Amino acid sequence: MSMSMSMSMSRLLRRSVIAAALVATTMTACGTEQSGRSQSATPPTSYPPRPKCAQPAEKPADPATALPSSPRPSTEGDRSGEPSAENADRPPHYAENHAYRMQGSLSEGKRAQGEASAGLIRRELEKVREEGGSGAYGVFDERRIAAALKRLGCGKEHGVYIGNGFYSVHTGVVCVSGYVTKDELTSEVHGAYAEPQPGTGPCVENRGGH
Repeated sequence: MSMSMSMSMSRLLRRSVIAAALVATTMTACGTEQSGRSQSATPPTSYPPRPKCAQPAEKPADPATALPSSPRPSTEGDRSGEPSAENADRPPHYAENHAYRMQGSLSEGKRAQGEASAGLIRRELEKVREEGGSGAYGVFDERRIAAALKRLGCGKEHGVYIGNGFYSVHTGVVCVSGYVTKDELTSEVHGAYAEPQPGTGPCVENRGGH
């Protein structure tokens, strides 16, 4: 083999090595850029706040302490929502088995806001009762109750549920639920349920079982 041919092959080999290195560098940079774009294009996980309704014109002053209240399972059949005496003697693992019926905790500040909203809701529902026209078992037409809540801005997006004189709504801060019939008008302020009754809103207790 001649010296000129050997030198030509050597130059060709060096060029091939340099070209391969350049391609590898370009691909690495491109991959890094794409990876960076992919990561920056992924927004952080966030949950939009619930829309608000039935809000007083002035926000109630927060109490001096705003400690969260302990979540508790609601008592089935007890409209007051307070735990009954029988809760003191529960079988083992009762709390774990009924965790899906637990209500979210409320700070004192949120509870104060909820009580103000409950007052507005009772005022509108009292108008329904004053107008009369209750049907069977003293229950008013659901459309009239829905219209009363709508006057406070509470609609489907607030998880409004109405049935057999019972109503519930999430004000965007707390749940307000109770009964409105010819003979009674009640309201309870509480947190949303961990697993509400399917097909209802976030403020309806799950009557099923696990």
